[in-house]
Amino acid sequence: MSPQVAGVLQLTALIAALALAYRPLGDHMAKVYSSEKHYTPEKWIYKVIGANPAAEMRWPAYLRGVLAFSAVSVLFLYLLQRIQGSLPGSLGFSSIDPDQAFNTAASFVANTNWQSYYGEQAMGHVVQTGGLAVQNFLSAAVGMAVAVALVRGFARSRTGELGNFWADLVRGTVRILLPISVIGALVLVACGAIQNFSGIHQVGQFMGGTQEWNGGAVASQEAIKELGTNGGGYFNANSAHPFENPNPLSNLFEIFLILLIPFALTRTFGRMAGSLRQGYAILGAMAVIWIGFTALMMWTEFAHRGPAFEIAGGAMEGKETRFGIAGSSIFAVATTLTSTGAVNSFHSSYTGFGGGITMLGMQLGEIAPGGVGSGLYGMLIMAVIAVFLAGLMVGRTPEYLGKKIGTRQIKLAACYILVTPALVLGFTAVAMALPTPADSMTNSGAHGFSEILYAYTSGANNNGSAFAGLNADTQWFNTTIGIAMLLGRFVPMVFVLALAGSLAEQKPVPETAGTLRTDKPLYAGLLVGTILIITGLTYFPALALGPLAEGLAS
Repeated sequence: MSPQVAGVLQLTALIAALALAYRPLGDHMAKVYSSEKHYTPEKWIYKVIGANPAAEMRWPAYLRGVLAFSAVSVLFLYLLQRIQGSLPGSLGFSSIDPDQAFNTAASFVANTNWQSYYGEQAMGHVVQTGGLAVQNFLSAAVGMAVAVALVRGFARSRTGELGNFWADLVRGTVRILLPISVIGALVLVACGAIQNFSGIHQVGQFMGGTQEWNGGAVASQEAIKELGTNGGGYFNANSAHPFENPNPLSNLFEIFLILLIPFALTRTFGRMAGSLRQGYAILGAMAVIWIGFTALMMWTEFAHRGPAFEIAGGAMEGKETRFGIAGSSIFAVATTLTSTGAVNSFHSSYTGFGGGITMLGMQLGEIAPGGVGSGLYGMLIMAVIAVFLAGLMVGRTPEYLGKKIGTRQIKLAACYILVTPALVLGFTAVAMALPTPADSMTNSGAHGFSEILYAYTSGANNNGSAFAGLNADTQWFNTTIGIAMLLGRFVPMVFVLALAGSLAEQKPVPETAGTLRTDKPLYAGLLVGTILIITGLTYFPALALGPLAEGLAS
């Protein structure tokens, strides 16, 4: 069997698995966020934090809950790293330096999981399990809560209430993320991923020296790392490490976990909005982009350019032989079209065009299918923009799900899509203009520029993957990427929740013969075109200086 055929079979199996899980999981999540029942463990949590889960919140109160909870999470994780040297189970590692502790705390709370450190050489068991793994659950639950609040904004009318943040946070964690993660961890252990609390031990002699590894609760963290589209690896090699991702079966399962909730949330949206067809339209737009990017990535990485690639069967540099071109390409697209950032290969070693595809996937806004929660609300923002553009074409007031898209709504949507490009391009320009940041680049020319552009693209879009080649463990990059991660995560949430509140206050508009049908393939195509045009106009000059220049020169 040729590697190309094997890749198509892997992709087919993945699509089939996602299709089987789509309906039951989507319906389950809709029931979770619509339920008025509180389980006993949830009641204990509400009592401890002093929250009333039955109290409805308007968007400012909901936003305050999101920001206050996230600020406390950043502070807790920062302090936990700063005192690591005094904690039991630290494996002898010292406390983390202030700039790196800030970067890591911001990263994991923002669902970015950017890592400028070697996990197996820096973090002990307490920080890994009590800090980083916990934030993998909570940051994902925050994203889903914000997405559900926006869906309620479309579904409700003549009220500004969007639900209760604390109830959404707890339910998302307890009823969705935790049960699936337990099952996922068991599957990964069965595949060969490790799960223990062993210390550092010597594993053999290599080239006249010794090799040492530490164990850890890897399978459990790996499961929520992928399921919550987090991406932070227990080891520096991330999902290329055999302790995290042992074989092709575990590799395919991890990709399945990455895509599971973001795709299924489109059915949750359709169910809660009262029209499954609307959810299918959003799903169709996401699927077209994801399949298109995957096919393009496999094509460019399998393309034979010279005798070295011919002998290797494609661009194998930086890829694990146990995954090959296909398994690496599917993973790379899945992780950069979502906010996961996990890697099973080094994106810096991809072809020029291949590296550009990973960057472009993030620059789309990670909406195909995107991160847990963030992918859905990002796509719905784009849906509002697409409806507005369609309204301009036909000279009629745009409507979406029975809500008028007026001046206020389009301003909020426009502010949302401007935040991330401003952070990415602004920080990249400053880093390239200053002398010190450029010293961190391993390469010069177009590829070196791509290292910087990729780093800020990954940070501001809350992805967390690295281009591999940039030394980001400096005060400049730890600080600026940390700021980009926090602003890129929480400033857009302000506009999402403000938009949700303005929509919930409206009364529904009756559908007429002139109303644009947003549940049809024509609209899904318009939505895909809108996404590609907006992203292209925003990022093309920067991409032309980096991956496009490198690809055309090779």
